Amino acid sequence: MKKIIALLMALLMVFGFTACGSNGSDNEVTKVGFIYIGSATDGGFTQAHDEARQKVETYFKGKVKTYYLENVAEDKESVKTAASNLMDQGCTIIVGNSFGFMDALADLAKEYPDVYFLHFSGSKSNDTNFDNFFGAMEQPRYLSGIAAGMMTKTNKLGYVAAFPYTEVNIGINAFTLGAQSVNPNVEVKVVYINTWYDPAKEQEAAEALLAQGCDILAQHCDTTGPLLAAQKAGKYSIGYNSDKGADFPDTFITAPIWHHEVYYEKAIKEIMDGTFKPSSYYGTMADGYVDLAPFTSIVPQNVQDKVNEVKAKIVSGDFNPMSGKIEFTDGTLWCKEGQTLTRAEIWPSELKLVKGVTATNQ
Repeated sequence: MKKIIALLMALLMVFGFTACGSNGSDNEVTKVGFIYIGSATDGGFTQAHDEARQKVETYFKGKVKTYYLENVAEDKESVKTAASNLMDQGCTIIVGNSFGFMDALADLAKEYPDVYFLHFSGSKSNDTNFDNFFGAMEQPRYLSGIAAGMMTKTNKLGYVAAFPYTEVNIGINAFTLGAQSVNPNVEVKVVYINTWYDPAKEQEAAEALLAQGCDILAQHCDTTGPLLAAQKAGKYSIGYNSDKGADFPDTFITAPIWHHEVYYEKAIKEIMDGTFKPSSYYGTMADGYVDLAPFTSIVPQNVQDKVNEVKAKIVSGDFNPMSGKIEFTDGTLWCKEGQTLTRAEIWPSELKLVKGVTATNQ
């Protein structure tokens, strides 16, 4: 029975496969396959990756052809089946866009040394054909916190979070530090929904935070659920992954966003040139990999000016949000006065929350 189910799943993936064409015959192009945890039109996390995929094709002007598979579960069998289907179509570069794809891609990198595997987030890589990439999202998170701290009327900020993982907690902490830098009285209330992608749960958690008096919602989850909840309640929101200002013009402030094409274009070009070497890429605002979406018209000019002032200092290297005295909720220090955290110190295996944050599980 398990074999029959696996066969059916493989067939569904083959028929659910989407290819985006480019000029030229197949033997003249490099084929790149993308494995997505969600829908390419989810309005958030996966869509940001897919928009970058489309920019890759435009950038390479017919020399690269891309394919993608959507809604792939975070288990080894599903990921390996998806990757096999893409490789069967001639893909020599496979991109996985979710943390839970890491172990499967690590296995595949050993099994297929002539195929390149690029994995968003995670920690595993090798010296030849398996790389992980991420970005200093703490930078735009901090800036979005400044905006929230200046615009809140209740001093209560809500945050819909996926899991209590280090990646998520870095964002919560940076957002809180940004808010506290302009408003020492601010509180950040977090609800973990324990899933990356569940529009209903995201909206439910957002509604619970609004009921606690939060007048601005931020998020680290994949869809626009919190933005919808804030709009319905007439409260402000800060998104994630992509700019949704046009969709929520009366309630959307800004969003920390990704430009994944910055890494994709770099890595694919190096692979095509034969110069690629896994580097555990960590993109910054200075190189354009992470950024803050443009403010909408609801944001006062003094707020925009303050955020842009700090942003300029981050980009120039004159200021690092992860510096100075930073205290956890239990009173221990994450960062000492006069210290700037290294990447390794920002990313411990387990990360606590900073003072001013309270968190619950949905």
